Amino acid sequence: MSTEGEPSAYDEVRGEGWTRLFAAARRRLERTGGALDGDIGLTGPSEAERRTVIGVTGRYRPETVKRLAVPLRDLDGYLYDRYGTGLLQTLGRLHGPLRDRPAERADEQARREQALTSAHSSRLAGQGWFAAWLEKIAADGTLTRLVRRGDAPLLDTAVRVLERLAGDGLPAHPSAVLPLPVLAEWTTGDTKALVPGTPLEQLVLRALAWRTGDDAAVPRDRAGRRALWESAGAIADDLASQVLVLNIGAEGDTVVCDWLRDAADFGIPFRLTLHQLATDPVVPAARTIYVCENPAVLRAAAGELEDTCAAVVCTEGVPSAACHRLLGDAVRAGARLHWRADFDWAGLRITADAVARHGARPWRMTAADYTAAVGEGESTPLAGPPAASPWDPGLALAMEASGSAVMEERLLPALLSDLTRA
Repeated sequence: MSTEGEPSAYDEVRGEGWTRLFAAARRRLERTGGALDGDIGLTGPSEAERRTVIGVTGRYRPETVKRLAVPLRDLDGYLYDRYGTGLLQTLGRLHGPLRDRPAERADEQARREQALTSAHSSRLAGQGWFAAWLEKIAADGTLTRLVRRGDAPLLDTAVRVLERLAGDGLPAHPSAVLPLPVLAEWTTGDTKALVPGTPLEQLVLRALAWRTGDDAAVPRDRAGRRALWESAGAIADDLASQVLVLNIGAEGDTVVCDWLRDAADFGIPFRLTLHQLATDPVVPAARTIYVCENPAVLRAAAGELEDTCAAVVCTEGVPSAACHRLLGDAVRAGARLHWRADFDWAGLRITADAVARHGARPWRMTAADYTAAVGEGESTPLAGPPAASPWDPGLALAMEASGSAVMEERLLPALLSDLTRA
């Protein structure tokens, strides 16, 4: 039966012999923007298809033929002579308008370039991690998927979030808390825009992963994602943000201060939450505080030195908001920080940030310390983008030349010696 408004003659081209022929023609024409050049082919043709192609081309094809080739101009001319509509018009009437894929690709590329140009206009564009993030999302298909979904503006929004985290509009006090809903409201007008699982959250966290020196995928676990937010000063959960301490003591007449004094009297490690530090301010009694990256160092110090150990704070990787809050308050009260981290690129970034933020003094973080440690055993290769060591430029150069990372546990005897003397 013919469709209302169409000639009954179109019933012929709805038969079995035409289905694959028209499908192949549509694919070819959409791919080339409607150009009627070249051939289309049918592999393993049926009897009906063989007869159709003979009728279109006027050339006999034997029943044993394995592939049939049909010039598009022959097909166009046949349809025009028989029905008064060429190939393009016939396909449009039967199966809807053809897509112009070259034009679509050009438009898609233009929107990609527009989104990238806008992002590169950010004041962050000169920073290596920001450029690496943009390069990655442009190369791995992320930006293309955003463009195809109509979500390209999310890239600009992600840039605004990153600019806020880099200092635009953040609380003036360095220990102030910036909850994620507040950050989301400031940058998008929607307090839920950065909840876990949203495309915007994923975009920003990928950038923060590059910022911390880890170009791997964004962590899937809540703790890992929370740590990334905290590395930039945003708080997902002030109860989950914690800092591990040993023998820091406390000044003040509060429950938390009492706990810290009791823990220090017996050399017991203790955990503080950001919530505790914000609601029940703690001023560490220690005026010299040693900061390490790995819990194994603090654990060894507690086990061997107990209450005779110097005050130690462990960052457990990238320092949490709770860690920065505690150490910031300690420095403002007159404490001096001695800071170290692993000899890897992330460790250099952590230490450089501590020097800039808290005025910390690097602790056994020199080129000589690294060179001695790297020769004492097997090491894993350095990974991620390189970082600088402003307090000792030779350290970064030595690490780049060696290509090896050294975890701080290898320096444990020397670290324990320092903590004992202190």
